[in-house]
Amino acid sequence: MALILIRAEDQGKLLNTIADIERHAGLKVAGKPRILNPKTADEIAGKILKQELRSKSDIAVLIRVEDDTTKSIVHIRKIHPPAHVIVISEEYGEFKDLEQLFNGLTYLKGYYSHKNKGN
Repeated sequence: MALILIRAEDQGKLLNTIADIERHAGLKVAGKPRILNPKTADEIAGKILKQELRSKSDIAVLIRVEDDTTKSIVHIRKIHPPAHVIVISEEYGEFKDLEQLFNGLTYLKGYYSHKNKGN
């Protein structure tokens, strides 16, 4: 299972990105996306990328996908979602902190998986 951080300008772009991850990258979202404080998401993204971010996010979520980290990275690199997507592997120190934090986060409203419709 992999953790994916998505940073976006608005909820519409965020939801479109999750749909792109499911439809075009072919990854299966496990459970519901969880809202992460945008400032925290920006800090984590900066640490993982080891560079200054060009823009701040207005909304951010964490999602779990059933696929492993390597497959998630390979498939997400092939799509062009409207938001910033970071696959967080176990090798990053932030992974364990985010794993523990995940269950305590609020669900993202407005999300539903097209995969659950029998597709």
